[in-house]
Amino acid sequence: MSFKEILAKLDLAKFKDAVYGATEHDVHRVLSKGKFCVDDFPVLVSPAAAPQLERMAALSQQITRLRFGKVMRLYAPLYVSNECVNACRYCGFNVHNKLARVTLNRDEVFREAEAIHRLGFRHLLLVSGEAPNKVTIEYLTDIVYELSRTFAGISIEIYPMDLEEYRALAAAGVTGIAIYQETYDRAIYKTLHKGPKADYDYRLAAIERAGEVGLRDLGIGALMGLTDFRIDMTCVTLHAAYLMKQFWRSQISISFPRIRAAAGAYAPPYLVSDKELAQTVFALRMVLPDADLVLSTREHAAFRDGMAAVGITRMSAGSRTNPGGYSLEEDSLEQFQIADDRTPAEVSAMLIGKNLEPVWKDFDRSFLFE
Repeated sequence: MSFKEILAKLDLAKFKDAVYGATEHDVHRVLSKGKFCVDDFPVLVSPAAAPQLERMAALSQQITRLRFGKVMRLYAPLYVSNECVNACRYCGFNVHNKLARVTLNRDEVFREAEAIHRLGFRHLLLVSGEAPNKVTIEYLTDIVYELSRTFAGISIEIYPMDLEEYRALAAAGVTGIAIYQETYDRAIYKTLHKGPKADYDYRLAAIERAGEVGLRDLGIGALMGLTDFRIDMTCVTLHAAYLMKQFWRSQISISFPRIRAAAGAYAPPYLVSDKELAQTVFALRMVLPDADLVLSTREHAAFRDGMAAVGITRMSAGSRTNPGGYSLEEDSLEQFQIADDRTPAEVSAMLIGKNLEPVWKDFDRSFLFE
């Protein structure tokens, strides 16, 4: 059974009742358990659990240390294109935003990658808007094949593809994928998207197609601020649990992107505070102890520093969200503004100061059996 079929049977109104109907007694009952499960998430993310944030942080830290040790995986995004055919209301890449558009050519991609490599990264995330006539499968397989000679891990955060296209990318050297449903609420999703991305079901199933070709890392998430984040993150939790069972050989990762300033001046209808985001991270760590939890440079430095020790296990650093941002100094359109502008070396020093080990490379292709 696909997650689409599972989701179709779920009643989001019941999730809302579980979240907002949770009482102080429910919270203490869950926290007193020795082991947590996915069904506990609505209570742990509820407003009723907010006063127990410190206790949840301690439990989250304990679980993180037990499952992941004291390491923090680091990666950098390389934006190959900001061209897009979609008109998503919240995105800086919206086709109607009349700003400089760039798709890096082959040599420019490698110059950017070389600059990122010099910073110490061996895990690269390739990012683009949805412009398959510009960022073609041939373009991607070509650059991935070359980059895989230098980088141990190459993930993609691009438009959803067919099974055979994912198979071709895996053969070229792609090891992971990140693709966010943005919101699991179909009705709201429909109002926010125009263009190919408006196909809710095709996007939802993309992560399963990627899992079928054997990618090592499968990343999901919801864009926090589009709708009630507690309901969306409950769906993310169920989705991640499903993927863990279906694709047990892959590492499942969850990201927590909050809407940030971008071209188009979209104002999110729901604001998510730092405390609410922290509570969400702790709740997810408690119910999904083996999930890789990811925090990007969307978040400010102080928040990232605090979360590094208590739940988050992967971070970007020194990110540039425009094509050419590392080496070409192009004045091209950014997808969003970063909040943590520290260098990778500064982020690494922060982690070491917290008795954590920055990990720039956590995999080698020699581990694979041919």
